[in-house]
Amino acid sequence: MTIDDPESMARALEETGNYRVLRRLDLMRQLETNDGTAVRRGIFLDIESTGLDVSNSEPIEFAMVPFDYTADGRIFAVHAALHQFNEPSEPIPPEITAITGLTDEHVAGHKLDRSTIDAFADQAAVILAHNAAFDRPFAERISPIFAVKPWGCTMCDVPWSEEGVEGRRLSDLLSRFSYFFDAHRAVDDCQAGISLATMRLPTSGRRVLDRLLEVARRPTWRIFADGAPFDAKDALKSRRYRWNTDPGVGPRAWYIDVGPDRLEPEIAFLKGGILRSNVTPPMYEITAFQRYSSRSQ
Repeated sequence: MTIDDPESMARALEETGNYRVLRRLDLMRQLETNDGTAVRRGIFLDIESTGLDVSNSEPIEFAMVPFDYTADGRIFAVHAALHQFNEPSEPIPPEITAITGLTDEHVAGHKLDRSTIDAFADQAAVILAHNAAFDRPFAERISPIFAVKPWGCTMCDVPWSEEGVEGRRLSDLLSRFSYFFDAHRAVDDCQAGISLATMRLPTSGRRVLDRLLEVARRPTWRIFADGAPFDAKDALKSRRYRWNTDPGVGPRAWYIDVGPDRLEPEIAFLKGGILRSNVTPPMYEITAFQRYSSRSQ
């Protein structure tokens, strides 16, 4: 074992039980051998913006990286990225430059090309993002094509807690698998997200993408406790209901999203313990075609 054999040195350190070694992520090494199984085209998308509030921020960097995957979550190939800058109407805030490294000079004179974006996105059978609740509303502002595609989220559509994995940031999750990468540039984040999708979960042993697709395909139901008395708010909050203020999403009321297995018990809870009525509360189904959209938040 010499300095010319760093992997052996890393393994030796790890075997002592006193060290964890992070390796630089190499996406191409994470791909599986194509065995002829039919594939679909997925796209991983990432947007860097002038802020965290979608309604008041503007995109400054946009990337999509296509990949070929199988129904059971194997990834065989990654293809050339689409990458574009966009000059916002105001200077990039210093705190955003500190995070992303993007300056006004990087984006000066650039605008997103919607026709190119539409043609590129059209190939996708599914679009993935890390924190799709942020990226999807931004993407839908850029083009309506993103409103008609099914979406999945590597942050929220994988039961990380069940797998004994803490943290939700992309860098934290990859470090759990002993990898690091250069974060906060759009293409780098897309490639890191695809790499995360190739990993095997520590408890179940399933591929991350396989588990993600299973969760994303499962519909959820949004139920509104419409008409709940004021004194029921603590009971609803303890059950993880949230307050809706957007009339485009539903009534101004407490609501919760549940899976099919919890639908009937939740309706019974509302009827018997909160609403004290036999009237079925307002609800609607959410699938991967609506999930994380501003239309369902």
